[in-house]
Amino acid sequence: MIFDAYRTGVSLVPGQKVGVLGGSFDPPHAGHVHITLEALRRFRLDRIVWLVSPGNPLKPRGPAPLADRMAAARAIMRHPRVMVSDFESLAGTRYTASTLRALHAAYRGTRFVWLMGADNLAQFHRWDDWHGIMQSTPVGVLARPGSRLAARGSVAAAVYAGARLPAQAAPLLAMRPAPAWCFVNVPMVDLSSTELRRIRAKDAET
Repeated sequence: MIFDAYRTGVSLVPGQKVGVLGGSFDPPHAGHVHITLEALRRFRLDRIVWLVSPGNPLKPRGPAPLADRMAAARAIMRHPRVMVSDFESLAGTRYTASTLRALHAAYRGTRFVWLMGADNLAQFHRWDDWHGIMQSTPVGVLARPGSRLAARGSVAAAVYAGARLPAQAAPLLAMRPAPAWCFVNVPMVDLSSTELRRIRAKDAET
């Protein structure tokens, strides 16, 4: 598999440091853009891929149609080093661990970093094969408002305490063998897709 075949316009080559930000992006918003740009800078990444998922297995309700979310993501995330992809749908994977295995197989030699907000780290131990994720791919965690303490006290943080890099070593994360993770505090835009959907639904009722 190659991302060019999916009309993304970007090739990934061995040796590149590539961040992967997955989610439903329902809808994508300025907060997603903000953490993407911060991740590029803080982890010294060559590229970041937004993986727009068909749906989140941990959420009971399905998201908006994938084509609509892809279009919205491409409209808001305009940066030459960031691409938006429906790789997960096309590869037929549902869970992050399976998606990362497919990415590693498709792009041998590319140094992937899984990116997540600190709120996701707090419940990371609920993810399918979360140990497999940690053992296969370095993880970059970016703090969001109100989630720092819960993330630092999470099950995943405790289990992999010995694999944590200090924040000042964030530029080295992509070059470290897994398991390796790094938690960075960044100024955040306090937005969420859930809140935006709530506002839109309320507006539609008036």
